[in-house]
Amino acid sequence: MEMIPYGRQNINQADIDAVVHVLQSDFLTQGPVVRAFEKAVATYCVVQYGVAVNSATSALHIACLALGVGKGDIVWTTPITFVASANCALYCGATVDFVDIDPKTYNLSVDCLKEKLARAEQANTLPKVVIPVHLCGQPCDMESIHDLSQQYGFKIIEDASHAIGGRYKDEPIGNCRFSDITVFSFHPVKIITTGEGGMALTNDKQLANRMRLLRSHGITCDVAEMHPRSSEELWNYQQIALGFNYRMTDIHAALGLSQMQRLDEFVTKRHDIAKRYDQLLLELPVVTPWQYPDSYSSYHLYVIRLKLGEINKTHRQVYDAFRMAGILVNLHYIPVYCQPYYEKQGFRAGYCPEAERYYSEVISIPMYIGLSDEKQDRVLVELRNVTGA
Repeated sequence: MEMIPYGRQNINQADIDAVVHVLQSDFLTQGPVVRAFEKAVATYCVVQYGVAVNSATSALHIACLALGVGKGDIVWTTPITFVASANCALYCGATVDFVDIDPKTYNLSVDCLKEKLARAEQANTLPKVVIPVHLCGQPCDMESIHDLSQQYGFKIIEDASHAIGGRYKDEPIGNCRFSDITVFSFHPVKIITTGEGGMALTNDKQLANRMRLLRSHGITCDVAEMHPRSSEELWNYQQIALGFNYRMTDIHAALGLSQMQRLDEFVTKRHDIAKRYDQLLLELPVVTPWQYPDSYSSYHLYVIRLKLGEINKTHRQVYDAFRMAGILVNLHYIPVYCQPYYEKQGFRAGYCPEAERYYSEVISIPMYIGLSDEKQDRVLVELRNVTGA
């Protein structure tokens, strides 16, 4: 029987043709297609600047650096995210801390953030940057988080790795109205893909220029940025900062630029799949995703929460049963501070109780553009079998 993954890319002939066109061109990297892709994403998101890089992890790293994160600084994020949302602070020499989640959206809790900020102000341990993560594609309550940033003086990086094509208060996620920088991921299981890749968006020209510098070894070819040398010396570039090789190639950008043509179609299809799941799972012992009224999710993931008190199986047994049936469900996510590396930093179980309750009950079931009704029905049959419903 055919395996059903939890997510996968959707590639058509137009995508293939776009990549082949670049392969036959003069530029495989550092050419015009990267700039075209940056412009396409920025235009879609109604934001001034896009900086394409080789992964969302790289985008998070240079976003932190552009905001001046360094040794002695503190960065806060949610524990229910991929480890990159926290690791980016450590790359800069800063420390990282976590804010518990909202029990309905599973995003960073504004109430917990308020309480933690009040305590941190008293202890003189306020964060320099807060990184809200739009889990599964549903945006956080960004206006409230932004209001708190004005009160307490922290900067905001939206980790929207799951969320391109989504909306908040009927405006596109990525417009940076309530943040300094927004980051997207273009990994193959995300809404659109470049194979591997990411992008940082901002309305701040200085931040954009800083991130562009950092993504390419700290090297500039702009004469205005170069340091004065002898008029007899020939300099066509200078390294003026310590940067990285985080560039996106034109090959990857060509795929992304082509995929952008179908972004709204992809998100609409994901909503159709989610609505069908909502109906199919209505009578089963699970909690389906709750959607905040001011949000329009991109539905990168469809996470169900098992009512284990009504199911005669453990969380692990449900997970294993799905995978034995050829349905490759996943878990998004183990709380970051429970990872062995972070336990070595001093974090212990019980630090964010709501995040741990979430982790003990959730499973991501298949959600991708090519998921047919027949395959959805297979997921339903297995869920009925495993839950005894």
